[in-house]
Amino acid sequence: MRIAILGTRGIPNFYGGFEQFAQYLSEHLVKKGHEVYVYNSHTHPYQKSEWKGVNIIHIKDPENIIGPAGQFIYDFNCILDSRKRNFDIILQLGYVTSSIWFWLLPKKAVVITNMDGLEWRRSKFSYIVKKIIIFTESLTVKTSDFLISDSTGIQNYLKNKYSVESKYIPYGAHVMKEDLNKFVLQDLSLEKGGYSLLIARMVPENNIETILKGFVSSSTKRKFLVIGSTNNRFGQYIKNKFSDPRVIYLGYISGIDKLNILRKYSHLYFHGHSVGGTNPSLLEAMGSSALICANDNEFNRAILGEDAFYFNCQKCITILVNKDLIEKREVYIKNNISKVKAEYAWNNILSEYENFMISKLK
Repeated sequence: MRIAILGTRGIPNFYGGFEQFAQYLSEHLVKKGHEVYVYNSHTHPYQKSEWKGVNIIHIKDPENIIGPAGQFIYDFNCILDSRKRNFDIILQLGYVTSSIWFWLLPKKAVVITNMDGLEWRRSKFSYIVKKIIIFTESLTVKTSDFLISDSTGIQNYLKNKYSVESKYIPYGAHVMKEDLNKFVLQDLSLEKGGYSLLIARMVPENNIETILKGFVSSSTKRKFLVIGSTNNRFGQYIKNKFSDPRVIYLGYISGIDKLNILRKYSHLYFHGHSVGGTNPSLLEAMGSSALICANDNEFNRAILGEDAFYFNCQKCITILVNKDLIEKREVYIKNNISKVKAEYAWNNILSEYENFMISKLK
C-alpha cells in the first residue's frame, strides 16, 4: 500500500500524542513493506526527506507567524500536495483544521480519519469556536470513508449522535522494563514514594485546580510535582494561586524514560483529563507501574476499570492523599500492567491499523 499520514506536525516526535503515534505507525508500516509518507511542518526540527524508511514531505506551515489559524493553511497545503501523489490510503489524525478542505481530498484514495477526542468540550474555546468545531466534526463524519475511535466513549458518541459506525482501536503503550534513568530522583532531591504528581497541559479541563486544592488541604508532608509548561495564562494562574512550599513546578520535561521513573516512584499519579478518548499519558502511567487517581469520567473508567482511585471533588483528593494506600497499590498496579500487555501493546495496536487499512482496499 501507498499510505499518507496527515494531521500532525511531523516525525520523529518532538511534540505530543499524535506525533508519537505517527512515528510508531509509519515505522511499523515500512517494516511491513508498505510505502509510507508523513507530512511534516516545514518548521519541524527534523529536516531530512527520509526517516527510517519513511518518506517525509515538508509542507509550508505559517502557524509560527500567524498563530493557530496557520493550521488551516498547513492542512490545506498538505491536502493539495496529496492530490498529486496517487495514495491508496490517506490517514487523517484529527479533523478540526482539515475537514473544511474535504472537497480537495483525492477521490481515488481511501480516507480514514482518527476522530481524536471531543475537541469542542475544551474550555479554552469560545461558544462560537465550539460551534465551528462541532460543524467540522459533522463534516468529517460525512466525508471520511471510514472512521476510527480510540475510545469506546468516542465510538458510542459517534453512534448516538451521527448513527455511524467507527472502528475502535485505542492508543498504545509500552510496559516499563527497567529504570533507564536511575538518577532522576536523585537529581530532583526526591525519595521513592515521597511525592505525588500530575503531568498535563495547563488547561482547566485537566482539573489541575481541583487536584491542587485537594492536595494543599491535606496534612501530608509529601511533595507534589506539577509537570507541564506554566507559561500560558492558566498556568500562571495556577502557579500564583498554589504557592504552598510542598508544590513544586518543574515545567515541561522531555523524555519518556524520565517521566516513567517519576510516575513509577510517586505516591500517587493524578490524571485529571476529562476530554477525549484513550489518553496516551494515562496508558504510559499504567505501563510505568504508577498508582493512579483519575478524574471520574467514562473515558478514564473505560481504560482503568476498578484498578484506580477516582475523584470528582477536592475533598476526595484530600482524603486520599492523607492515606498510605499500601493495601490497593500492588493489586491495582499489577492489573493495569496486565491490561497494557493484553489490550494496549503497541505491536498489537499497530497491526490492527495495518489490517484495517488492508481490509478497506479490498
